[in-house]
Amino acid sequence: MDFEIIKKAFRIIAIAKKPDNEEFSKIAKITGAEMIGIGIIGFIILLIFEYL
Repeated sequence: MDFEIIKKAFRIIAIAKKPDNEEFSKIAKITGAEMIGIGIIGFIILLIFEYL
């Protein structure tokens, strides 16, 4: 078993930080907008194929 990979994984976890409220809010808004955008595109494609 390669312990170097495990050491690197623990190092990354130690460096990573929990996002603050502002950063989390920004990420949530962007993710929500992307989900809505993909839903609208899917709905438009559905309407196009339904009326063809």
